[in-house]
Amino acid sequence: MNYEENKIMAHRQHVKYFMRFLNILPSSLSSHDTTRVTIAYFSVSGLDVLGAISSVSIDLRSRIIEWIYRLQVNPDKSSGDMSMCGFQGSSTINIELDPPNNHFRCGHLAMTYTGLCILLSLGDDLSRVNRKALVEGVKALQTEEGNFAATLSGCESDMRFVYCAACISYMLNDWSGFNIESATNYIIKSIGYDYGIAQCPELESHGGTTFCALATLSLTNQLDKLSEQQVEGLKRWLLFRQVDGFQGRPNKPVDTCYSFWVGASLKILDALQYSNYGSNRRYVYETQDSVVGGFSKWPDTCTDPMHTYLGLAGLSLIGESGLLEIEPTLNITKRAYEHLKSLHEKWASES
Repeated sequence: MNYEENKIMAHRQHVKYFMRFLNILPSSLSSHDTTRVTIAYFSVSGLDVLGAISSVSIDLRSRIIEWIYRLQVNPDKSSGDMSMCGFQGSSTINIELDPPNNHFRCGHLAMTYTGLCILLSLGDDLSRVNRKALVEGVKALQTEEGNFAATLSGCESDMRFVYCAACISYMLNDWSGFNIESATNYIIKSIGYDYGIAQCPELESHGGTTFCALATLSLTNQLDKLSEQQVEGLKRWLLFRQVDGFQGRPNKPVDTCYSFWVGASLKILDALQYSNYGSNRRYVYETQDSVVGGFSKWPDTCTDPMHTYLGLAGLSLIGESGLLEIEPTLNITKRAYEHLKSLHEKWASES
């Protein structure tokens, strides 16, 4: 699509685009049915960064909040075990099980993180979140290596879930389930020869996992554990990911979502200003569908909620007009972040 014809934010179309995903899951995304919470997160957060959270009616807002709480896995009533606690990804998974089968219900770190983000963005006070149980659920998922598995039911463990665990702990203002020293060591061991950060030690550096690692270090106040050489190497590796937009790895095509993953990483390191804002902006707008709404990963391909939200978040980082400011470490708006901080103050006064 010609950039000159598409360089203006199609704000109204993007709002309608996200609203559609809050009402129905299209057949093209049916394979993501078990992770509906993430789609809701991209949609709600997308509306938020567009400054259009008011487009979600009070009734729909209430229904979404109630749906999220129905996905919360509470402690086992007979044993009090909290290791399975968290949020599930969909109401189609193990919601109403007979008591003998309740052990099949378990939380998932990514769904717990995105579920909490939705609640915050919609203005919920988290009063129905079983904070103690969620913290114990996080604790049960940290491995001996310091990283985290996604769920107790059997899943990979890598940097993505270190980040989710850190966000959950930060949002709940309780780090008792997160071994900061162990996680920090894991992150440092995952820094590659090129100074990018991988999913696990000895793997290829990646823009997405570099964000997860740096955001975790920021949330845990451990950025000072990186040497000056590592910080400067990281800045160089991240800045070299810009072609016009950003790529996730060397010799890979640019992709809209890395305008956030790499952009936020540079923001955390106070180095985003050294990137080319104009080139980044032009690429992201080339992936915009200004008729139907949404952004895609590449120009002239199908849009999706993830790339639409992350494209907007990436534009927010570089100060695009008409968008709310993003808190890069948590990947929510500053508006939602301020609501979270007010909850922290309330909890502190009650304790």
